[in-house]
Amino acid sequence: MKAHKKWIIYVALSPAIAVAVIAYIGTMVWTIWISFTNARLLPSGAFVGLAQYQRLAFDLKWQVASTNLAIYCVLFIAASMVLGFLLAVALDLKVRAEGAFRTAYLFPQGMSFVITGLVWQWIMNPTLGLQRFVNSIGLEGLRVDWIVRQDAAIYVLVMAGTWQASGLVMALMLAGLRGIDPQLWRAAQVDGIPKWRYYVNIALPELRAMVVTAVILLALVGVKVYELVVAMTNGGPGIATEVPTKFIMEYFFERTNVGLATAAATMMLITVAAIAVPFVYVQYFRNAARPQ
Repeated sequence: MKAHKKWIIYVALSPAIAVAVIAYIGTMVWTIWISFTNARLLPSGAFVGLAQYQRLAFDLKWQVASTNLAIYCVLFIAASMVLGFLLAVALDLKVRAEGAFRTAYLFPQGMSFVITGLVWQWIMNPTLGLQRFVNSIGLEGLRVDWIVRQDAAIYVLVMAGTWQASGLVMALMLAGLRGIDPQLWRAAQVDGIPKWRYYVNIALPELRAMVVTAVILLALVGVKVYELVVAMTNGGPGIATEVPTKFIMEYFFERTNVGLATAAATMMLITVAAIAVPFVYVQYFRNAARPQ
C-alpha cells in the first residue's frame, strides 16, 4: 500500500519534474553545446571546440566586464549587509516613527532597477542633479561628477544598488532580531554590556540563517545586474561599467554572435557554480553526514 502511494506521488509530480528537466537542465546543456559552435544569428552545428572561449579570454570588453562584476558584487553585498543591519538595529531599538522609517527604506525595494537607474542617473547628472546643487551653494570646487568618470562610475552603480537592496536586508535582519529571546537582552543589560557589543557579539551570531539568506539573495541580484547598468550608464563612459549580462545581451541580440554570447553565459554559469557548490556542500551535505 505504501509503495502504491509513493508511485501516486511520483506520477503527480512528473509534470513538474519534466518541466524542470526540460526548461532548466535541457536549456543549460543546449547553451553549453552552442558555445562550442560558430553560431551567428541562428544556432549552428559546426563544432569549433574552444575557439569561442579563446576569443573570450582575450576580449578586452569581457575582461573589463568580469572585473566590474567582481567589484560590484563584493561592494554591493558588503554595503547592503552593513547598512541593512544598522537600519535593523535602529528599528529594534524602538526609534520614533518606526512605521514611517521602515516604509521609507523599504520603498526602493518595490521599484524596478530601471526606475532606480533613472533616478540615480538624474541625481548624479553633472548638469542637473547633485553637482548643480553643490554649485548653487557655492561649493564649486567640490566635484560629484562620478557617473561620467571612468574610474568612479562603477561605484555609483554600487551606491544605487545598495540604496535599493538595503531595505530587504533590513527587513530580514529585523525579523531575526525580533525573534531572539528577550532574556538575552535583559541579561546583557544586567551585566552592563554596551548595546553595540550586544548586537555584534550576541545578536549577530544568532542571525546566522538570516545573514546567509540575505547574502545569497544579494549575490543572485548582483550577478544578474543588467537593468541598472543600462538605465544609468549603458555601460559607459566608454566601457567603464560594462558587466557580463550586458555583454551577453549585446552579442546575442545586437551583434548576432550566438556562439560567443553562449560562451560568456557558460563562463558565468561555471563561476556561479564554483562559488555555490562548495557552499551547498558545507551547509547541507557535510552537516547531514555528521553523526548525531
